[in-house]
Amino acid sequence: QGCQPEPRGHRASCSTGLLSHHFCLRPGYRGRRDDRSGHGRSIIGYTLLYAQLTSAYQLLAELCHLPEPSVAVRSSAVGEDSSTASFAGQHDTYLNVKGVEAVAQAVVGCWQSVSSSLAEEYRRQQGLSQDPPRIAVLVQRLVSADLSAVVFSANLVTGNSNEVVINANWGLGESVVGGTVTPDTYVISKVDFTVTSQDISQKDRMTVLVPGGTQEADVPLALQNLASADQNQALEMARLAVELERTMGWPVDVECAYEDGRLYLLQCRPITTL
Repeated sequence: QGCQPEPRGHRASCSTGLLSHHFCLRPGYRGRRDDRSGHGRSIIGYTLLYAQLTSAYQLLAELCHLPEPSVAVRSSAVGEDSSTASFAGQHDTYLNVKGVEAVAQAVVGCWQSVSSSLAEEYRRQQGLSQDPPRIAVLVQRLVSADLSAVVFSANLVTGNSNEVVINANWGLGESVVGGTVTPDTYVISKVDFTVTSQDISQKDRMTVLVPGGTQEADVPLALQNLASADQNQALEMARLAVELERTMGWPVDVECAYEDGRLYLLQCRPITTL
């Protein structure tokens, strides 16, 4: 809403493009690209931008049929998630943000994260400019995930490009991405879409929603040793990854989640380590 047609980072551009291919993404909007990160400024000081954010959040609320929908606020810096540098985890993400004031605060946090010591060190290691990149911010309805997964359209361990590998756990995806749990692992053949192997782990921890954010919690005992995804769900996620690979033109690293039995695509980036 209210954005100029200018470079906005891979994540925002990719999400916009995938919508045109009818992938199931959460409704949301993209904030204006900005180079003011790291200076401690408040979005409220930019009257026009704050008004645009307020209008966009109200439109999202109408789409979600909620007065104040919970959203995910994510960075999308120029050069992020490129074919050679993923920036995974280097810039801030805010989950379960509710209300326009809280969204505005999270947007500022995303701006500032490009100047963090973590992001600066990653840019140094990748041989990139040390000047903070310009950044867009993507705001999407939060999926209250029953299970989440990271899906690779190639096997990073063996290098086999004819296999899809899925890492899955109960709840939100942060436990999988952050490595706080040993996830279930599924390997699916691209040739005939059969599950060639699955390793169901004991999953003690999961990420859950709490007011104003998320936290780690114990997985209920009855679920700890159960497969987080059934075979049909594993195959659906594998087909999603293969279709995304075909659409994007390169092997993909996908984050997705199930809510009330429906699969949502959360993020798609290139695999940079194959």
